[in-house]
Amino acid sequence: MAPTLRTVVRRLSLKLGVLSGQDALDRPVRWVAVSELEDPTPFLEGGELVLTTGMRLDARNAGSYVDRLVGREVTGLGFGIGLGHEKIPAALVDAAARAGLPLIEVPRDTPFVAIGKVVSELLAAEQYDEISRAFAAQGRLTRAALRPEGPQAVIDRLARELGGWALLLDEAGAVRHATGRGAAVAAEGLRPELERLRKSEGRGAPASLALSTPLEHVIVQPLGARRIRGFFAVGLERPFTPVAHTVVNAAGSLLTLAIEHGGEHLAAERRVRSAVLRLLLAGQVQAGRETLELLGDGFPCGPLVVIAAGGDGEAVLEAAGNEFAAADEDRVVVVVPAGRADTVVLALRDHGPLGVGATVSPEDLRTGLEQADRALASARRGAVPVMRFADLAGQSLMSLLDPDVTAAFSSALLAPLREHGSRADLLASLRAYLECNGHWDAAAQRLGVHRHTLRYRMRRAAELLGRDLDDPAVRAELWVALAVAD
Repeated sequence: MAPTLRTVVRRLSLKLGVLSGQDALDRPVRWVAVSELEDPTPFLEGGELVLTTGMRLDARNAGSYVDRLVGREVTGLGFGIGLGHEKIPAALVDAAARAGLPLIEVPRDTPFVAIGKVVSELLAAEQYDEISRAFAAQGRLTRAALRPEGPQAVIDRLARELGGWALLLDEAGAVRHATGRGAAVAAEGLRPELERLRKSEGRGAPASLALSTPLEHVIVQPLGARRIRGFFAVGLERPFTPVAHTVVNAAGSLLTLAIEHGGEHLAAERRVRSAVLRLLLAGQVQAGRETLELLGDGFPCGPLVVIAAGGDGEAVLEAAGNEFAAADEDRVVVVVPAGRADTVVLALRDHGPLGVGATVSPEDLRTGLEQADRALASARRGAVPVMRFADLAGQSLMSLLDPDVTAAFSSALLAPLREHGSRADLLASLRAYLECNGHWDAAAQRLGVHRHTLRYRMRRAAELLGRDLDDPAVRAELWVALAVAD
């Protein structure tokens, strides 16, 4: 903030006197301008202390001269006596008093350059103070970023530094952390602005958005180095100063660093968990446990339940919390102690279809995953949120069969249908026919075709398979083959 005119006048070495505008001495002096022009305003920006010896001033033009300075919003007028005028003209004093313009008497032995030097020194001191305060605030923000809560601590510190509210938002605009009065209400109003930033991503998008109303001033910045990973916003009841802008930018850098670092750490952790899952499925349970322990993690003991989760993998991994979860192919595999299975299923069911295996030992994890995958396939076909392996009809018998043998049997039995040009229609039609226990109308309705079309497909399937579909034994074999094929 620039020094006030009162601060300049109080410098005893300048021997300045105030003749008018004593109530306006707290105006900031942004610069000193020396001019003997009758109208210096084209060369002014506002906020200056104008110095003159009054060479072109007299009673005739004093009023208009003051009016022009006031219109240009200068801070004050310094009049040097002892050159063109032995004292300040009374007309000028009266005009300045009427306009409320501070009029400063500058004695003959005080050079204008001395006033300029004082203001320059005060401005430099103010700038140094601003830089020092900005550095101090950055240090406090950095220390906040090193705390366990990281980004949340930075947001809390930012709100305290600036005396306003602050918000941390995720990529979708949902509030992750809010602090300060009015933060929660502001979050709803910012949604359109967040959408603007998202839509302009990668097309020369602005680094931030500044919003101002008579009652509030807000800055919104996206977070992320290569793509938008979230947002933060800060609001004040007053305009942002240069120091405040510096503090906001520092907070943005720290938040981006924390989010990017956290994302890379999380991605590495997930890759390790996927590798551990492969060890566990290969029967190397002890090796998997030891790998997790080296990373400060653990694997559940005792009876386990495997959950195969489709849908949004990112949401599933987040919802799984501290449970062992690893992305694998087109689903997320979650392994939990049997006693917590129902609680975890309840937490995951809103993020996509789930297949839940039966209780297994750690050594039988592969069997548990195969069960969960079969249940997941059934959940997807039936468009249900959760399917448990134990609820699949006939699976109690299939669990007694050797997986490799049944897979080979299924592949050989269904090969003629897979090799046929329209195999997808034949396989889907056969499955619906068997699931509806040979009822033509029900199966046709499920497929969305006419029953005559279904009859034709079944005749074609019987020809390709070389089997009688009316034979219960053939139907059982085909049903088992289709279940394994899932």
